[in-house]
Amino acid sequence: MENFQPYQQEETIDLKALFFKFTRFWYLFAISVFIALLVAFLFNKYTKPVYEVKTSVLIKDQKGGKMDATALLGLNFGGQQNLQNEIGVLMSYSLSYRTIRDMNFEVSYFNEDGFITRELYGTSPFVVEIDFERPQSVSLPYLLKLIDNNNFSLDAEGENISVYDFKLAKPTGDKNEKVKWTGNYAFGEWIDNGFNRFRILLNDKLDLEEAMKGNMSFVLNDYQSLLRTLRGFKIEPINREASILEISLRGNIKEKSAEFLNKLTETYVTRGLENKNQIAESTIEFIDKQLVDIQDSLQFAEIALQDFQTKNEFMNLDFQSQNVFDYLKELEKQKAEMLIKNKYYRSMQNYIQDNIEQLDKLVAPSAMGIEDPLLNRLVQELVNLSSQKAEQMLTSTEKHPMIVSIDAQISNTKRTLLENINNIIKNSDVAISDVNRRMRELEQQVSTLPLTQRLLLGYQRKFELNDAIYTFLMQKRADAQITKASNMPDNEIIDRADASLSEMVFPKKSLNYTIALLLGLLIPVAYILGRDYLNDKINERKDIEKITKLPIVGQVLHSSKETQLVVAESPKSSISESFRSVRTNIDYLTQGNDKSVILVTADMVSAGKTFISINLASIYAMYGKKTVLLGFDLRKPKIYQDFGLSNSAGLSSYFINKNTLDEIIQPSGKVSNFDIIMAGPVPPNPAELIASQKCTELFTELRKRYDYIIIDTPPIGLVTDAYLLMKQSDVNLFVVRQGYTHKKIFESIIKDIEDRNIPMNILVNDIKAGGGYGYGYGYGYGYGYGYGYGYGYGYYTDEAKEKKSGFIKRLMNKI
Repeated sequence: MENFQPYQQEETIDLKALFFKFTRFWYLFAISVFIALLVAFLFNKYTKPVYEVKTSVLIKDQKGGKMDATALLGLNFGGQQNLQNEIGVLMSYSLSYRTIRDMNFEVSYFNEDGFITRELYGTSPFVVEIDFERPQSVSLPYLLKLIDNNNFSLDAEGENISVYDFKLAKPTGDKNEKVKWTGNYAFGEWIDNGFNRFRILLNDKLDLEEAMKGNMSFVLNDYQSLLRTLRGFKIEPINREASILEISLRGNIKEKSAEFLNKLTETYVTRGLENKNQIAESTIEFIDKQLVDIQDSLQFAEIALQDFQTKNEFMNLDFQSQNVFDYLKELEKQKAEMLIKNKYYRSMQNYIQDNIEQLDKLVAPSAMGIEDPLLNRLVQELVNLSSQKAEQMLTSTEKHPMIVSIDAQISNTKRTLLENINNIIKNSDVAISDVNRRMRELEQQVSTLPLTQRLLLGYQRKFELNDAIYTFLMQKRADAQITKASNMPDNEIIDRADASLSEMVFPKKSLNYTIALLLGLLIPVAYILGRDYLNDKINERKDIEKITKLPIVGQVLHSSKETQLVVAESPKSSISESFRSVRTNIDYLTQGNDKSVILVTADMVSAGKTFISINLASIYAMYGKKTVLLGFDLRKPKIYQDFGLSNSAGLSSYFINKNTLDEIIQPSGKVSNFDIIMAGPVPPNPAELIASQKCTELFTELRKRYDYIIIDTPPIGLVTDAYLLMKQSDVNLFVVRQGYTHKKIFESIIKDIEDRNIPMNILVNDIKAGGGYGYGYGYGYGYGYGYGYGYGYGYYTDEAKEKKSGFIKRLMNKI
């Protein structure tokens, strides 16, 4: 449990450490945020905006207020089904196609100004008039350049250009593999280049020179490509209970989108009204066909009657003849209506048998004055079923259960209706035969009349018959026209699409700036945390504390000086003060002993152990203590180079009795009380010499002569020399260099040291200002750190030089 608690604490997030870590890289945050906001600005500026326009339509219940079983039970399935059917109609290809055909979208105009190309809708300085009688090449861009106010040049270039027939509304199948054409023309002149035939007219409402700024171009569009662009609208009820549909469309040109939606809803409402007027129009069409024949017969009968009266002078029938005539006239009128109705029955019978899929054009019996309730109900039911099937087919297939059910109902209704019509036709034939019989009886009475009266009666009967039929047909035609004129659409446009009320849905400028700001902050955070996560070097105090519990005796700042003798040459510098802090902490470790042997080692070369050894020895010497520095790196001696001394005699020559102790001791020449014993010539067996009795005798003698003995050893990760010397030392220092010491190697060596129970202390070297070590890069440990004498307050002699170039230099190095 004792070992567990410290590591448990390390798992918590140190917010203060994170804050200092991030502030070190403030320049990354500034650059990242600037670039992100710049990208967002350019994206918002040069991206084509997308606007959303909306319109709404009220879908009325087609049941006319009638209640059915589901309505009585509170289950409004029928209303929802009707709503979905109407959505299917609005989404149908046929309705959109009909809408596109009624609009002038065949030509698109563009203006390229710099890097931005925008479509001109309603603001083009010219209009292209297409010859729709000729097939045209579509999707071929034409570049127009103004020569003067009356003339212009055209350039066209493209590949795989399709040819489209606007009259048939379909591609011809021909293609122009490669098109490259140019020409000069006048405004209003017809242009026929073999690919298109059109002319360009000026828009008098616009200033030509002002409007022609930038590169002007235009392209011809086929209906299918327009539909692919404009059929992306969405339809949704405003809520679950309402039957009001909201239609929204997104596009780059809000005025164009609004005009399309308005035309779409107008076409939809017009289509519904046309369906309602279909019965009236079918009735008028049927009557008009009958009137063509009856008008000729009526005119012929009228002329014949007038001629007879003119030749035989006008005479009136006697009372008996008049009665016979009136009765015949009444029978003729009845026969005329019967004949019309009989003809209607037979026409309906043939239509139902021959037009299985177009039952919506049936003439209603009531429109012809037929009040048979069963016939009227069956016809209306058949028309309704046919319309219902057409609506369902917009969203279903022939095998859908609903379609199968409707087909079964249509079949049953047709069979019942045909049986009813057959019976009616039989009854009608019987009634006509009865009228004919009575008319023959009257004609026998007429035969007894004088010849002139008989002839007059015949002419009048023929005229009255045709006149009765004509009057009856005209009356029914007028009734049908009144019905058509009084019909109102089932659905209603609530709100028309308005471009001024559109909403820009892309790009969302404020959201883009917010995202850019967040990304500008998150990218450096990810970089810093990722760099730390992937980093295998020791950079922070906690990196050491996660690996070992060994005490950290101090921190030595980074030295920017070229010399290793920073304490001797700059005793008042900040780095010299950091060595004084280390000296103080070592005194705590030695519990105030006046004499100590201090061993300095590291895991690998270049960790700075020699630098630490030299300056730590200098600090003790400047403190007035007799200090000697031992260069025990027998394999790679180099201390002599820093002091400019000779390495011809040293420890190696002493161990083999070539030189005496006094002969190998050399004054440093830099600091008083500071002597140095060099490594000497490189021996073949350094480890054996260090492990010899002669080495023990050396330390015994040196302890008598000096207060402090500093041992510079070879890297402990490479050779075992340091382990051999640790039995001679009082304090062991393991040098860790910030940003250089490898975590895994350090962990392996420290674990080995801990397993051997060797007392060891950690000394962190080369801590850079802004380098992120601890909470202030070592400040707060030792004299002057955290007490107002820290680095940057004018206390150290090297601050003036740092002020001159430090900030800019450090910033440029980081960048």
